[in-house]
Amino acid sequence: MKKLLLLLLLLNVILAFSCAKQVSPNTESTKTVITPIVGDDVDEHGCKASAGYTWSVLRNECVRIFEIGTRLDHYEQGDKVATTAAFVVFETNNGNKAELFLDKEKKSIILVRKNEGQPWVKDDWQLIPWKGYTLKKANEIKYTGK
Repeated sequence: MKKLLLLLLLLNVILAFSCAKQVSPNTESTKTVITPIVGDDVDEHGCKASAGYTWSVLRNECVRIFEIGTRLDHYEQGDKVATTAAFVVFETNNGNKAELFLDKEKKSIILVRKNEGQPWVKDDWQLIPWKGYTLKKANEIKYTGK
């Protein structure tokens, strides 16, 4: 019986805090505090970022790039230390397109290559297949990976 009363008291406390109202010090009106629901972050394609999903243009579906993509780490030069990474997802049928996901870009970048063994290119980005992969921007190495 004591356990049941303790459980009911605990539920009342949880409900009281979850439905709390905030009173403004300047007015007597009350405002309801709206707390976002965890997992309620679906984008325009139906991908849930909180679950690690992002939209892939090449695959035409929500993907977890850290599971299917190739990780490219920042190319360290001198004393610079970077902790971010880029990911590349390759086209499934012939591999002549690669989708580049960068931490500072909202949308992915589609790179295209003309023939096998050549780099994938888009504007000043180049993904070169050499000892794994080297990603350059304007002929400066930005990321490398296997």
